[in-house]
Amino acid sequence: MAELDTSGGGKHKGGKIRSKKASTRIDLTAMVDLAFLLITFFIMATTLAKPKAMDTFWPDKTKKDVQLPVPETRTMTILLGSGDQLEWWVGPAGATPPTKDNFGKNGIRKALIENGKKIEATHAGPDNYMIVLVKAGDKSTYKDFVAILDELNITGIQSRAVVDITPAETALLKKDGLD
Repeated sequence: MAELDTSGGGKHKGGKIRSKKASTRIDLTAMVDLAFLLITFFIMATTLAKPKAMDTFWPDKTKKDVQLPVPETRTMTILLGSGDQLEWWVGPAGATPPTKDNFGKNGIRKALIENGKKIEATHAGPDNYMIVLVKAGDKSTYKDFVAILDELNITGIQSRAVVDITPAETALLKKDGLD
């Protein structure tokens, strides 16, 4: 470590005689060691944000499986449109007019809960649960798809399927301004 010579003049003739000042020398090595130990401790003790992911299982496109029949009386179909909007209906297509809705607790979540309770009340036996079919339109976004899966998780709907949208349903979205 370098030191600064602060001694007074006085060695030459005719110079003033000054008193010797004590040099102040502070050794910061221990403080630097402590700082690095604290930084290391806080880095090791901190938990980083865990990524939030949802497991989804997609069928193999190369296999052509036989589609099991879905009872239409227990089915709720959800069409994802553009601009965070969707349409849904319960039962066979065309039996009831579709309802335009949005995401949130007063939107599709309320409809999922109410329709699930109605289906459980009207169907007896072990197969009295609601089946939800999700169909994404051409202009729907991935954010809307994740939002509807979140709503299905929140409401506890266990029987669900992501299905290709038909041309008639695409025309319905266009007719209702959700394309």
